[in-house]
Amino acid sequence: MSEEKHHHHHLFHHEEKPAEEVVSSETTYVSDGYGGVIVEETTVIATETEDYAKEKKHHKHLEHLGEIGAAAAGAFALHEKHKAKKDPEHAHKHKIEEEIAAAVAVGAAGFAFHEHHEKKEAKEKDEEAHGKKHHHLF
Repeated sequence: MSEEKHHHHHLFHHEEKPAEEVVSSETTYVSDGYGGVIVEETTVIATETEDYAKEKKHHKHLEHLGEIGAAAAGAFALHEKHKAKKDPEHAHKHKIEEEIAAAVAVGAAGFAFHEHHEKKEAKEKDEEAHGKKHHHLF
């Protein structure tokens, strides 16, 4: 009978791994067909390297998603503003939806700005890891 461990990953609880080694161990229980159990244990030790280029690409992708979200929410806000003028009977509803969409657009733009800075940090770490030096003159 195989026993499995279930790992629960939460949104803001990231497990810290040591930078030098990653150790993985797996125990397998297999029936031998005669009523006995065979136990196999596998241990893998590997060195972990920081992949800053992959991290940079990830933040670039998230930055673009933030930009698209900001543009879409801004377009929807303008659409609702137009509807408020054309439909005076439901103008209050459209104005509320316009304000909500405008707030979402600002939030998405802030997220894109945050990811832009994360991408820049990853790029600097990548250059630092590969021996490139920055000469700041000013």
